[in-house]
Amino acid sequence: MIENNKNMNLESLLKFIKKEHLRLMKFYKIKDRKRLKHPITIKIMEEVGELSQKILASDGFQRKEKLAKMKGEVAHELIDVLITVLILAENMEIDVKKYLGRAIDKRQKRPY
Repeated sequence: MIENNKNMNLESLLKFIKKEHLRLMKFYKIKDRKRLKHPITIKIMEEVGELSQKILASDGFQRKEKLAKMKGEVAHELIDVLITVLILAENMEIDVKKYLGRAIDKRQKRPY
């Protein structure tokens, strides 16, 4: 459990992601981390699908029977996507802080 979830910062989040990645490897009995990236990628697609359904439902673009089943918030699904993407980054040994900084710099230079 992450201490003091109300004051989450990037360091705490990445520490959680590292632990979650190890927990997944242990749960699935995977010793070679490379074998976990495909299931994580599929999980991202599943989470994005759930997010899409919540967004559609929040704007009323679902069948009535689906709208009745759609309880919860878009924020929850969005965070599920974020966490799963970060687990994939951990799995692939991507330095999230480094590349996040680069992405922010690149976006700040855009003319819009």
